[in-house]
Amino acid sequence: MPELSRQQMQILERLFAAGFRPIAIPPYENALCVRRGECAAVLAPVENGGLRLQAPPSYLVAGNLSVRIQREGREFFVWKKSEMEATVARRAELERFRAELNELLEQGLPQ
Repeated sequence: MPELSRQQMQILERLFAAGFRPIAIPPYENALCVRRGECAAVLAPVENGGLRLQAPPSYLVAGNLSVRIQREGREFFVWKKSEMEATVARRAELERFRAELNELLEQGLPQ
C-alpha cells in the first residue's frame, strides 16, 4: 500500500473517531480496509489526497466480503459456501455504513 498523505491520514482519523476500524480481509491484506459492525469496505487513495471506495461496501460473512444474491425470492449475503439471509436489519446496517462512510470520505475532498 502506498504511503498516505497528511490529508488521507486526517480522513482516517475521522473514520476512526466515527467507530470505523482497520481490518485485513483476504485477498485485500495490502489494501486499506475498514470495518464497523458486520460491514466492511475497501478504500483506495486518490490523486488529490483523498480516499475513495474501491468497491461497494459489503456485509461480512465468515470474515470475508460477501456478495448479495437473490434466490427463490429471498436475498442472501454469500461468500463461497457460507451465507446469511439479507434481512431488513442487515440491509439497513449496510446502508447506514455506506452512507456514513461516503459522507466522511467526501469531507476530505478539496472544495
